[in-house]
Amino acid sequence: MTSTALVPTTDSSDARPETPDNATRPLTGLLVEHDDPKNITLTYDQVEALGRDLDDLRARVVADLGQKDRDYLYSIIRAQRGFEIAGRGLMYLGFFPPAWIAAVGALSVSKILDNMEIGHNVMHGQYDWMREDTYNSREFEWDNVCPGDQWRHSHNYMHHTFTNILGEDRDIGYGVLRMARDQKWNPYYLGNLGYATALMLLFEWGVMLHDLEVENIVAGKRKWYDVKGLVKGMWRKAGRQTLKDYIVFPALTGPLFIPTLLGNATANVVRNIWSYSIIFCGHFPSGAQTFTPEECANETRGQWYLRQMLGSANITGGPLFHIMSGNLSHQIEHHLFPDIPASRYPEIAGEVREICERYGLPYNTGSLMHQLGSTWTKIAKLSLPNFMTRDDNDIVVTVEREKPASVA
Repeated sequence: MTSTALVPTTDSSDARPETPDNATRPLTGLLVEHDDPKNITLTYDQVEALGRDLDDLRARVVADLGQKDRDYLYSIIRAQRGFEIAGRGLMYLGFFPPAWIAAVGALSVSKILDNMEIGHNVMHGQYDWMREDTYNSREFEWDNVCPGDQWRHSHNYMHHTFTNILGEDRDIGYGVLRMARDQKWNPYYLGNLGYATALMLLFEWGVMLHDLEVENIVAGKRKWYDVKGLVKGMWRKAGRQTLKDYIVFPALTGPLFIPTLLGNATANVVRNIWSYSIIFCGHFPSGAQTFTPEECANETRGQWYLRQMLGSANITGGPLFHIMSGNLSHQIEHHLFPDIPASRYPEIAGEVREICERYGLPYNTGSLMHQLGSTWTKIAKLSLPNFMTRDDNDIVVTVEREKPASVA
């Protein structure tokens, strides 16, 4: 798979684009051709035309939101609850190994649906237009040890505003991994593969600790008294989750306490592995790029869109796979339009891809196995100093970042 790097042609002060209005704009019909497909140059006007095309696509989807989207959400909620009830019920037959395995499977699916297709998407505000308190982004809580309000800050704001910007987006490595060649190497990163495996198995706990910035506390850049409020919220939410999964529900099965506890723990680990895999495949396979603050300073809306496209990757699969991934298998579309219901991503993916092709830009997509292999290969390579590995970046996208002065 090819890869890309965003190179600025000018410097300017830091700023972030405002959310555009929903006014429909005509498609430009622009076709950009490049003499060298590995060295792509876009003018300021071309990038702004790209932004207008994507704004138009967003406006058309928003204008079409309605009962179909509400029905979809409630169908997923019914399925999630059904799997949870089935899993909890089957735990009472946990003495019979096939029943225990079925219980773990049902609970795993329930937790995956709750976190990926319901919790993640609802807390993004994708269903705020419904004006329903239960599924409002500001009120919703998920089956996860991470408090919803802290996740909304670290993910909705920090990650989706500063996507893949080194030093600003803490999702790059989650404070424990080296995930970009521009990150300074030190011997600690020789454990990259081990740290990644631990993060995968304990992913919900890693997400919970994300806002705490433990590495900055250890480095003395952040004081413990600065995070007292965060710790209190974490303790409260993690305590409720631990009580539910490891005490209350196991106790309800009486003599099957231990099998139920182990079953709940296994379901949580299955959910963690799946969530980690989908998220890392959408952000870190070969071709998904990171950027410096200077490259992203004073972005226009079009330049912000371009960064999202170059820094994300998709995973191919069927309808059920997309549902189980929370439609984050369409990570490119999600990063372009994080507040649009994720169930709409499959239907707009073709147009997004066509827009990429129209401007000569790569559209990073591949099977789950391909993206997983690419991601773990990158994790392994980045555990070593740069001089010991090859740079995969063989496509460079050069952007004219400021509108040229008009010639009299």
